[in-house]
Amino acid sequence: MSEFAFDAGGYLIDLDGTLISGRVVLPDARWLLKQVEDHYMVVSNNAEHTPDQLSRMLRSLGLPLASDRIILAGTTAIDCIAQRHPGASVLLLGSAGLRNYARRKGLRLHQERPDIVLVTRDRNFSYIKIATAAEALCDGAALFVAAPDLSHPGPTGKPVPETGALAAAILACAGPREYTVIGKPERILFEMACKRLGVTPADAVMIGDNPQTDGLGASRVGMQFWQVDNGLLRRPMRQAAE
Repeated sequence: MSEFAFDAGGYLIDLDGTLISGRVVLPDARWLLKQVEDHYMVVSNNAEHTPDQLSRMLRSLGLPLASDRIILAGTTAIDCIAQRHPGASVLLLGSAGLRNYARRKGLRLHQERPDIVLVTRDRNFSYIKIATAAEALCDGAALFVAAPDLSHPGPTGKPVPETGALAAAILACAGPREYTVIGKPERILFEMACKRLGVTPADAVMIGDNPQTDGLGASRVGMQFWQVDNGLLRRPMRQAAE
Protein backbone atom coordinates (compact mmCIF):
# COMPACT_ATOMS: atom_id res chain seq x y z
CA MET A 1 0.00 0.00 0.00
CA SER A 2 3.04 2.29 -0.22
CA GLU A 3 1.65 3.99 -3.34
CA PHE A 4 -1.13 5.58 -1.25
CA ALA A 5 -0.50 8.93 0.44
CA PHE A 6 -3.12 10.08 2.92
CA ASP A 7 -2.18 13.75 3.20
CA ALA A 8 -5.52 15.53 2.66
CA GLY A 9 -7.12 17.64 5.39
CA GLY A 10 -10.21 15.46 5.59
CA TYR A 11 -11.90 12.45 4.01
CA LEU A 12 -15.52 11.81 3.11
CA ILE A 13 -16.11 8.06 2.90
CA ASP A 14 -19.09 6.41 1.26
CA LEU A 15 -20.70 3.44 3.00
CA ASP A 16 -22.47 0.90 0.73
CA GLY A 17 -20.02 -0.44 -1.82
CA THR A 18 -17.06 1.20 -0.08
CA LEU A 19 -16.97 0.04 3.55
CA ILE A 20 -19.73 -2.57 3.52
CA SER A 21 -22.05 -4.48 1.22
CA GLY A 22 -25.16 -5.45 3.12
CA ARG A 23 -23.73 -6.86 6.34
CA VAL A 24 -20.39 -7.82 4.79
CA VAL A 25 -17.31 -5.70 5.53
CA LEU A 26 -15.44 -5.02 2.28
CA PRO A 27 -11.73 -5.84 1.86
CA ASP A 28 -10.12 -2.41 2.32
CA ALA A 29 -12.58 -1.04 4.89
CA ARG A 30 -10.59 -1.52 8.10
CA TRP A 31 -7.32 -0.53 6.44
CA LEU A 32 -8.92 2.60 5.01
CA LEU A 33 -10.38 3.73 8.35
CA LYS A 34 -6.99 3.20 9.98
CA GLN A 35 -5.28 5.40 7.37
CA VAL A 36 -7.65 8.35 7.76
CA GLU A 37 -7.54 8.20 11.60
CA ASP A 38 -9.83 10.92 13.01
CA HIS A 39 -9.97 13.02 9.84
CA TYR A 40 -13.07 11.53 8.23
CA MET A 41 -16.85 11.53 8.00
CA VAL A 42 -18.93 8.71 6.58
CA VAL A 43 -21.22 10.34 4.01
CA SER A 44 -23.94 8.05 2.72
CA ASN A 45 -27.13 8.18 0.70
CA ASN A 46 -28.59 5.73 3.22
CA ALA A 47 -32.24 6.73 3.53
CA GLU A 48 -33.46 4.04 5.90
CA HIS A 49 -31.53 4.37 9.16
CA THR A 50 -30.54 7.03 11.67
CA PRO A 51 -26.86 7.59 12.51
CA ASP A 52 -27.39 5.92 15.90
CA GLN A 53 -28.93 2.83 14.29
CA LEU A 54 -26.19 2.60 11.70
CA SER A 55 -23.44 3.08 14.28
CA ARG A 56 -24.77 0.14 16.29
CA MET A 57 -24.97 -2.05 13.20
CA LEU A 58 -21.44 -1.16 12.10
CA ARG A 59 -20.06 -1.85 15.58
CA SER A 60 -21.63 -5.32 15.41
CA LEU A 61 -19.61 -5.87 12.22
CA GLY A 62 -16.38 -4.77 13.88
CA LEU A 63 -16.34 -1.22 12.48
CA PRO A 64 -16.48 1.09 15.53
CA LEU A 65 -17.87 4.24 13.91
CA ALA A 66 -19.45 6.77 16.28
CA SER A 67 -22.80 8.21 15.23
CA ASP A 68 -21.36 11.74 15.11
CA ARG A 69 -19.06 10.53 12.32
CA ILE A 70 -22.02 9.58 10.12
CA ILE A 71 -24.03 11.86 7.80
CA LEU A 72 -27.00 10.22 6.09
CA ALA A 73 -29.31 11.42 3.34
CA GLY A 74 -32.50 10.27 5.08
CA THR A 75 -32.03 12.07 8.39
CA THR A 76 -30.53 15.09 6.62
CA ALA A 77 -33.65 15.34 4.44
CA ILE A 78 -35.80 15.39 7.58
CA ASP A 79 -33.53 18.00 9.17
CA CYS A 80 -33.80 20.20 6.07
CA ILE A 81 -37.60 19.98 5.98
CA ALA A 82 -37.84 20.73 9.72
CA GLN A 83 -35.60 23.78 9.28
CA ARG A 84 -37.26 25.13 6.12
CA HIS A 85 -40.85 24.18 6.98
CA PRO A 86 -41.19 23.92 10.79
CA GLY A 87 -44.15 21.82 11.87
CA ALA A 88 -45.02 20.84 8.30
CA SER A 89 -47.46 18.05 7.52
CA VAL A 90 -45.46 15.32 5.80
CA LEU A 91 -46.31 12.10 3.99
CA LEU A 92 -43.13 10.17 4.80
CA LEU A 93 -42.52 6.95 2.91
CA GLY A 94 -39.89 5.21 4.98
CA SER A 95 -38.79 3.18 7.96
CA ALA A 96 -40.09 3.33 11.51
CA GLY A 97 -36.74 4.76 12.58
CA LEU A 98 -37.02 7.71 10.20
CA ARG A 99 -40.66 8.28 11.07
CA ASN A 100 -39.78 8.50 14.76
CA TYR A 101 -36.87 10.80 13.93
CA ALA A 102 -39.21 13.09 11.98
CA ARG A 103 -41.64 13.29 14.89
CA ARG A 104 -38.80 14.26 17.22
CA LYS A 105 -37.98 17.08 14.81
CA GLY A 106 -41.52 18.45 15.15
CA LEU A 107 -42.93 17.27 11.82
CA ARG A 108 -46.53 16.03 11.63
CA LEU A 109 -46.90 12.78 9.72
CA HIS A 110 -50.14 12.64 7.72
CA GLN A 111 -51.41 10.85 4.64
CA GLU A 112 -54.26 13.21 3.76
CA ARG A 113 -53.38 16.52 2.10
CA PRO A 114 -49.80 16.77 3.38
CA ASP A 115 -47.67 19.84 2.70
CA ILE A 116 -44.74 17.67 1.68
CA VAL A 117 -44.13 14.16 0.34
CA LEU A 118 -40.76 12.79 1.48
CA VAL A 119 -39.51 9.64 -0.25
CA THR A 120 -36.88 7.60 1.57
CA ARG A 121 -35.98 3.92 1.34
CA ASP A 122 -39.23 2.15 2.19
CA ARG A 123 -39.05 -1.65 2.29
CA ASN A 124 -42.87 -1.75 2.48
CA PHE A 125 -43.38 0.35 -0.66
CA SER A 126 -46.62 -0.60 -2.40
CA TYR A 127 -49.25 0.22 -5.02
CA ILE A 128 -51.30 2.05 -2.38
CA LYS A 129 -48.31 4.17 -1.37
CA ILE A 130 -47.66 5.13 -4.99
CA ALA A 131 -51.29 6.16 -5.37
CA THR A 132 -51.36 8.10 -2.10
CA ALA A 133 -48.14 9.97 -2.86
CA ALA A 134 -49.17 10.74 -6.45
CA GLU A 135 -52.52 12.09 -5.25
CA ALA A 136 -50.79 14.32 -2.70
CA LEU A 137 -48.46 15.71 -5.36
CA CYS A 138 -51.36 16.40 -7.71
CA ASP A 139 -53.04 18.27 -4.85
CA GLY A 140 -50.02 20.56 -4.56
CA ALA A 141 -47.67 18.91 -2.06
CA ALA A 142 -43.94 19.55 -2.53
CA LEU A 143 -41.75 16.53 -3.24
CA PHE A 144 -38.49 15.80 -1.41
CA VAL A 145 -36.38 12.79 -2.38
CA ALA A 146 -33.74 11.76 0.15
CA ALA A 147 -31.38 10.30 -2.46
CA PRO A 148 -31.44 9.72 -6.22
CA ASP A 149 -29.82 6.27 -6.31
CA LEU A 150 -31.90 3.71 -8.19
CA SER A 151 -30.06 0.80 -6.56
CA HIS A 152 -26.90 -0.24 -4.76
CA PRO A 153 -24.92 -3.47 -5.17
CA GLY A 154 -25.79 -6.23 -2.73
CA PRO A 155 -23.33 -8.81 -1.35
CA THR A 156 -23.71 -10.99 -4.46
CA GLY A 157 -23.36 -8.02 -6.81
CA LYS A 158 -27.04 -8.00 -7.72
CA PRO A 159 -28.92 -4.68 -7.43
CA VAL A 160 -30.81 -3.76 -4.27
CA PRO A 161 -33.64 -1.22 -4.90
CA GLU A 162 -33.02 2.27 -3.54
CA THR A 163 -34.90 5.51 -2.94
CA GLY A 164 -34.56 6.82 -6.48
CA ALA A 165 -36.41 3.82 -7.89
CA LEU A 166 -39.33 4.46 -5.54
CA ALA A 167 -39.42 8.15 -6.45
CA ALA A 168 -39.35 7.23 -10.15
CA ALA A 169 -42.43 5.05 -9.70
CA ILE A 170 -44.31 7.89 -8.01
CA LEU A 171 -43.30 10.40 -10.68
CA ALA A 172 -44.30 7.97 -13.43
CA CYS A 173 -47.80 8.08 -11.95
CA ALA A 174 -48.02 11.74 -10.88
CA GLY A 175 -46.24 13.16 -13.91
CA PRO A 176 -43.00 15.16 -14.18
CA ARG A 177 -42.50 18.03 -11.74
CA GLU A 178 -39.76 19.86 -9.88
CA TYR A 179 -38.55 18.28 -6.67
CA THR A 180 -35.76 18.60 -4.12
CA VAL A 181 -33.00 16.00 -3.81
CA ILE A 182 -30.87 15.98 -0.65
CA GLY A 183 -28.33 13.18 -1.12
CA LYS A 184 -25.26 12.87 -3.31
CA PRO A 185 -24.49 14.19 -5.89
CA GLU A 186 -26.17 17.32 -4.50
CA ARG A 187 -23.93 19.66 -2.51
CA ILE A 188 -25.50 19.54 0.94
CA LEU A 189 -23.95 16.33 2.33
CA PHE A 190 -20.50 17.32 1.05
CA GLU A 191 -20.75 20.78 2.58
CA MET A 192 -22.03 19.43 5.91
CA ALA A 193 -19.15 16.97 6.14
CA CYS A 194 -16.54 19.62 5.34
CA LYS A 195 -18.02 21.95 7.96
CA ARG A 196 -17.83 19.25 10.63
CA LEU A 197 -14.25 18.42 9.67
CA GLY A 198 -13.24 22.08 9.55
CA VAL A 199 -11.84 21.84 6.02
CA THR A 200 -12.63 23.33 2.63
CA PRO A 201 -13.72 21.04 -0.21
CA ALA A 202 -10.39 21.71 -1.93
CA ASP A 203 -8.59 20.22 1.08
CA ALA A 204 -10.79 17.12 1.26
CA VAL A 205 -11.21 13.86 -0.65
CA MET A 206 -14.36 11.87 -1.41
CA ILE A 207 -13.77 8.11 -1.38
CA GLY A 208 -16.55 6.03 -2.90
CA ASP A 209 -17.59 3.46 -5.45
CA ASN A 210 -20.11 5.43 -7.52
CA PRO A 211 -18.85 8.03 -10.01
CA GLN A 212 -22.44 9.21 -10.67
CA THR A 213 -23.02 10.20 -7.02
CA ASP A 214 -19.70 10.28 -5.17
CA GLY A 215 -17.63 11.43 -8.12
CA LEU A 216 -20.06 13.94 -9.62
CA GLY A 217 -20.86 15.44 -6.23
CA ALA A 218 -17.18 15.82 -5.41
CA SER A 219 -16.60 17.53 -8.75
CA ARG A 220 -19.44 19.98 -8.12
CA VAL A 221 -17.86 21.23 -4.89
CA GLY A 222 -14.26 21.16 -6.13
CA MET A 223 -13.18 18.05 -4.23
CA GLN A 224 -10.94 15.17 -5.29
CA PHE A 225 -12.56 11.77 -5.84
CA TRP A 226 -10.85 8.45 -5.22
CA GLN A 227 -12.73 5.43 -6.49
CA VAL A 228 -13.31 2.09 -4.80
CA ASP A 229 -13.92 -0.96 -7.00
CA ASN A 230 -15.30 -4.16 -5.44
CA GLY A 231 -14.26 -2.94 -2.01
CA LEU A 232 -10.68 -2.16 -3.08
CA LEU A 233 -9.20 1.32 -3.35
CA ARG A 234 -7.89 1.23 -6.90
CA ARG A 235 -6.64 4.71 -7.61
CA PRO A 236 -3.21 5.77 -6.30
CA MET A 237 -3.47 8.99 -4.32
CA ARG A 238 -0.63 10.75 -6.07
CA GLN A 239 -2.40 10.12 -9.41
CA ALA A 240 -5.67 11.49 -8.06
CA ALA A 241 -3.94 14.67 -6.94
CA GLU A 242 -2.44 15.39 -10.37
